Amino acid sequence: RGYLDNITAIGPRTVGSPENEVIAVNYLLEQIRVIERESTDAHKISVDIQRPTGSFSIDFLGGFTSYYANITNVVVKLEPRNGAEHAVLSNCHFDSVPNTPGASDDAVSCAVMLEILNTLSKSSESLQHAVIFLFNGAEENILQASHGFITQHEWAKSIRAFINLEAAGVGGKELVFQTGPENPWLVQAYVVAAKHPFASVVAQEIFQSGIIPADTDFRIYRDFGNVPGIDLAFIENGFIYHTEYDTSDRILTDSIQRAGDNILAVLKYLASSEKLAKSFEYRHGNVVFFDILGLFVLAYPARVGTIINYITAAIAFFYLSKKVLQPKPRAVHNLKKLLTAFSLTLTSWVCTLVAALMVATFVSIIGRALSWYTHFYVSVSLYGTAAAAELILVHMLAKKFFYKNVNEQYLGDVFFDASLMIWSIVLAVMTQMGLCSAFICTLWVAFPLLTKLMIHREFSQKGATIKFIVMYMLGMFVPYLYVLYLSWTVFEMFTPVMGRSGSEIPPDIVLAGFIVIFTMILSSYFINFIYLVKSTKTTLVTLTTVFVVTLILVCSGIFFPYSSDAANPKPKRVFLQHTSRRFHDLDGNVVKSDSGIWINGFDYNGISHITPHVPEINDTIRTPCEEQAPFCGLPWILPVHFMFRFVKNWYLPAPEILPRSPIQFKLMSKKLMPGNSVRLSFEVSGPSHMSLYVRPRAGSALSRWSLGDGMPVASLGGDYFVFYSRGLHAAPWHFWVELTAPEKDSDGIVSLAIAAHYFFGEDQKSPQLYALLERFPNWTFSSGWSCTYDLFVF
Repeated sequence: RGYLDNITAIGPRTVGSPENEVIAVNYLLEQIRVIERESTDAHKISVDIQRPTGSFSIDFLGGFTSYYANITNVVVKLEPRNGAEHAVLSNCHFDSVPNTPGASDDAVSCAVMLEILNTLSKSSESLQHAVIFLFNGAEENILQASHGFITQHEWAKSIRAFINLEAAGVGGKELVFQTGPENPWLVQAYVVAAKHPFASVVAQEIFQSGIIPADTDFRIYRDFGNVPGIDLAFIENGFIYHTEYDTSDRILTDSIQRAGDNILAVLKYLASSEKLAKSFEYRHGNVVFFDILGLFVLAYPARVGTIINYITAAIAFFYLSKKVLQPKPRAVHNLKKLLTAFSLTLTSWVCTLVAALMVATFVSIIGRALSWYTHFYVSVSLYGTAAAAELILVHMLAKKFFYKNVNEQYLGDVFFDASLMIWSIVLAVMTQMGLCSAFICTLWVAFPLLTKLMIHREFSQKGATIKFIVMYMLGMFVPYLYVLYLSWTVFEMFTPVMGRSGSEIPPDIVLAGFIVIFTMILSSYFINFIYLVKSTKTTLVTLTTVFVVTLILVCSGIFFPYSSDAANPKPKRVFLQHTSRRFHDLDGNVVKSDSGIWINGFDYNGISHITPHVPEINDTIRTPCEEQAPFCGLPWILPVHFMFRFVKNWYLPAPEILPRSPIQFKLMSKKLMPGNSVRLSFEVSGPSHMSLYVRPRAGSALSRWSLGDGMPVASLGGDYFVFYSRGLHAAPWHFWVELTAPEKDSDGIVSLAIAAHYFFGEDQKSPQLYALLERFPNWTFSSGWSCTYDLFVF
């Protein structure tokens, strides 16, 4: 715990700041030297400070190119006295996002790694392979330091596997949410070694689908190092992730101990494994893996899962076809009844989805989005009751008008079979698509089918008897318990994400969709009870009453979305950039300039809740888009423009800022190249963080540049984005761009803009920005910095 407290006591550790590049590095080196002095003779410890410079392109956030210079890695290698040919890597990062202490993201992981290094070094037994501990100093700058290490460091060649320690929340259990690619032996290592397992292939497939706006160093080691690994992250309480509240006191000692136990055990297992040396031989095949209530992990090869899935689906289809064909003369009649129930079930699900989404849309339109953000029960009371009530209503009407004189037991039986048929089809389709998450469908086919076969006699008895209900519930216990456990994990991850997913996506519609999906899953094998019981009016009236009362309360605004509760804050995220902009023409003359504080609310609500506290931030100062400039002429630190609507960010007029260390941007040369191309070479010097925006003019095209692999990667919208960062000091940044141009270029061939971001030091916040931030309510996390923006035409 001491390591964690000492790292976070340094304060925000932004790349390029003395806190990150000097103080944090010196602290890590001091602790490593102490560990080295106290280590046993069985081990050899080597330490290296790496300061790489490099560039790469990545398709994260719509695609952009990254350039880094002189950033910092602290690398420690623990190996047997006589050395080791192969190594396993453990990775954390000690930098933090600006204006945050970064306790969970990711100081706690670095503290855990120091403790593991200390524990392993004191062992009298040497490990078979080396363990490399990478304390990486530039992860928050979109994975730069890991790229510098895996592509440039001499020790990287020996790495056969890695464990990446990350955070998407503050404390709690660390979830294994990515493994591989392929290399099933790595999952087996975690299964065997981890003392407190928490892992899900469902989380892996959700994360890798890209619907969560985040990424980790796992991608860099996989894509640029061709190394397989395990990705772990703390997921609890993501509401304060990347905020000022991410402090060490909020991370429980039990959480740190648990993570340490798991990672130490897995690292020791890998560093002693014969498979690590021959990992190439064991690389093929994906794995289905999931933990059972955190007690143990079930893992098996995906090809075995495919066989199990298809066999399960085949047995279910055989059972259903046998039911339809008994007796043979009534086969057509039976099939019609089954297909009718099948269609009604699907119709009820569609109606349920439509009803919930209509409510979510209404709530969003009237400005009450995120009412559940601080009070999650509101989402269940609003969308859960609406979904359940609509589902019951559809089947109640079908029972009353469509199945007026049909035997109740027969209806209960046929609707059970209809649900079984739906899940069997979903199982077959998901398996065909290669989704490992199809194991959930296997549970939803196998257990209900076994239950049905065990109590088929009770199904034919009149009414839903107590014995029947008890036996039915016991048979369905396993799949229902697992889905409830899984839904908790999904909502634990997703609910906080809705507060930082930008202004484009209505969070209520997303959450309502999730709730409907889980309502459909959980109701699958209870639809038949609507037909078995005499009446569902009481249930329907109760659900409707809860829904109506909740909707009225939501509309009244009684459920405020955000909270400043000291014990459990759920802040609104707002980013403010005091900006001075200059737009130059082809001759270099300034044709337009302005200054203001550019304000972005990071969620769907924009600043509607802030206006009463800061009246000048209102709809009269919405940001106009400069159509002729790349990225609308705004100083985006990252290409997240697609996450924000221009009706939901604001530009408050403010005095011009004059940084003490202004950016220097020079065109060094203009050279005609073969193939009717022009090469423009530039030199830039400025603060530690800069953004370059490029837009070829009409008739021109960007063909090559000196960044990444040489091939320009466009962002969403067609403009090009380059993210630059450096360590404490770096030489001026030199780069060139090459454009194919028309013979006549009287209007220029390219618009090129550069923004300088001041995240720390004396230039970070102007007096006006300080004064504005002071007026923001205490339920916000308002992160502010100064920046300049210059647009040129060449």
